Amino acid sequence: MTNANSVPSSALEGNALTISGLETVYDQLATAIDQAGQGKAELFLVKLALLNANALADSSVFAEHVESALKDL
Repeated sequence: MTNANSVPSSALEGNALTISGLETVYDQLATAIDQAGQGKAELFLVKLALLNANALADSSVFAEHVESALKDL
């Protein structure tokens, strides 16, 4: 069962999201950034990153994700 803010289980492929699942997450993120507003977008992204790091429960994997995200900005 999913709600409007969750990614459906059909969007998962093993432990990774499908392209469709990634598109859903991207849309959710873009909407949330817009809702946070220009003055709070950075704070929102930090809070989101910390929540996801906690859910991931592996600081070394999180560090790898940070390095990957910094590439080609």
